[in-house]
Amino acid sequence: MKHQKTREQFTHPNSINFTPNMNRIVLLTGSNIGDSQLNLEKAKNGIQQKIGDIAGESSIYITAAWGKTDQPDFLNQVLLVHSNHTATDVLQLILTIEQNMGRIRTEKNAPRIIDIDILFFNNDIIQTENLIVPHPLIAQRRFVLEPLNELMSKEIHPVSQKKIAQMLQECTDTLIVRKK
Repeated sequence: MKHQKTREQFTHPNSINFTPNMNRIVLLTGSNIGDSQLNLEKAKNGIQQKIGDIAGESSIYITAAWGKTDQPDFLNQVLLVHSNHTATDVLQLILTIEQNMGRIRTEKNAPRIIDIDILFFNNDIIQTENLIVPHPLIAQRRFVLEPLNELMSKEIHPVSQKKIAQMLQECTDTLIVRKK
């Protein structure tokens, strides 16, 4: 397992709501089945109960489906979470929250009641069989970058070394993303 831990970047003055000695996790939630707004709220509650305190959240965004476009629009939201859990533990807890909410994994990019992705874990670079952090498709997805930019535009991506605002400007994804 490759794992590089550098917390310095997340303690600089541009970082929002940093709590020392806690892991700083950035999650993306999404839903396009049922009452998507309620699903995001339920996911947020599950994250608060099982993973840690929610220290920040973006607006909710309406987004056309990415990858498999013949499905309803998604609602998406970025959450900043402070936790004592490891990245591997957070992944397992996320899968439990999704399963408890009724998520059944069928095919890639299929409609879903809830989807929770780890975008960042501190400033760590993690590559295992089951977990890649930062999320490898951040730069390609406007529906990730728009809410991420709202919450933390000055943060620097630990791999590309670009600010989130710059990544959004350079994003070639043409899907429409708008605040709810």
